[in-house]
Amino acid sequence: MPNALATLALAVWPLVTVFLFLKLPPGRAVIATLLTGYLFLPEPPAGFDFPLIPPLTKHTIPALSALVMWAWLHPQNINLMPRSPVTVGMVLLFVFSPLATTMLNSDPVYWGEFFIQSMSIRDAIGLVIQQVLLIIPFLLARRFLFRAEDQRDLLFAFMIGGLIYSLPMLIEIRFSPQMNNWIYGYFQHDFVQTIRFGGYRPMVFLYHGIWVAFFLLMAILSAFSLWKYKQGEANWKLLLIALYLTGILVLAKSLVAWLFAVVLIPTVVFLGARWQMRLAILIAGFAIAYPALKGLNVVPQDRLLAAVEQIDPERAASLGFRFGNENLLLERARERPLFGWGSYDRNQILNTATGEVETVTDGRWVILIGQLGWLGFLAEFGLLVFPVFFLWRETRYRNPSDYSPLIVPLSLMLAVNVFDMLPNATLTPLTWLMAGALTGYAETLRQGRDGYISKQRLQWRPVL
Repeated sequence: MPNALATLALAVWPLVTVFLFLKLPPGRAVIATLLTGYLFLPEPPAGFDFPLIPPLTKHTIPALSALVMWAWLHPQNINLMPRSPVTVGMVLLFVFSPLATTMLNSDPVYWGEFFIQSMSIRDAIGLVIQQVLLIIPFLLARRFLFRAEDQRDLLFAFMIGGLIYSLPMLIEIRFSPQMNNWIYGYFQHDFVQTIRFGGYRPMVFLYHGIWVAFFLLMAILSAFSLWKYKQGEANWKLLLIALYLTGILVLAKSLVAWLFAVVLIPTVVFLGARWQMRLAILIAGFAIAYPALKGLNVVPQDRLLAAVEQIDPERAASLGFRFGNENLLLERARERPLFGWGSYDRNQILNTATGEVETVTDGRWVILIGQLGWLGFLAEFGLLVFPVFFLWRETRYRNPSDYSPLIVPLSLMLAVNVFDMLPNATLTPLTWLMAGALTGYAETLRQGRDGYISKQRLQWRPVL
């Protein structure tokens, strides 16, 4: 169980947020409080569980503190809603679709002699509050990280965060993942899953080693992007940081992160902005289409398993287990497709003899479709991938010099993060932060599109 220091760290974080907002511009304060809180605060079960509302944890306290701080400093300028009608529609669906889920799940679910309770008005209130807490980082980032310099600040923060995090990662690679246990008094996951390739996979203060490796991948891509687009004498330092972090990623022993790095690092370094954006569109499109492809039996599961088995038989067995559970859970979700089964493991399959849950939900998509239905899935994944398509539309007819080049690798990072939510539930405040920042920048481009087009039409062009 979490010790007193874990509770104290969460309790004082609002004061840290106050300090950051008083010392930094709003955009940098939002980045600092969310990123630092995500990296260094303790994972659940550490948190505050008040009646009627979801537990307040490291994933919600920093964003909620930032929102309250901004409302206190600027009470006349608190509007955080997006300007894009499509985005507004998805935000409303994301927040309020649980109301329909609750109303349609007012009946208990029976498995033999065992049953799972029905959902009530109290559950509806709790789910809506949970959705609001989840989306606050998106709304804050859209409001405060909409400029080109904000995109640079975000990538720079990821790089510095990865650089700082590499030190405790090296300690855990050498001595086993114990930082959270040493400082906060508990181990946040199954220790067996930290053992890989004859060594240890670091976790530090995050939920799982996969989460750590993926954040480090983001830091690496940020460093390479800043190096590629920065001019000046200090440019070589960014390259050294990128190479150093890449070496740490190799030591982190995460196969999926390795595969992503092999593809994405050369893409960011060698390909131009348009090709990077096309790849981001392809990845984001596949991520949101995957459940439908899965339901239509289009996904070549057997060939994927055979390919992975050539690399790592243990990972192939894990992937096969996930595919099997996805098939069972997707079949279960078909019984209530639009708004899902709701909470209390109603979306799971239970053993009728023992009442134990027999299925395992790993991917974020299958959790969403099972609990909140296809509309809940489309609302969340839509909010995350729409910025990539939005930016593609706003940049495809512009000269690369007319927009920030850093939005392209940032779009690629967001697309890959959403893609990783297919096998894993790697939705974090940083995912929402990237999506919100890109949405804000895309809205800025959209606002100036008419003027840009008029300017291009008025330019002199040679007749011959």
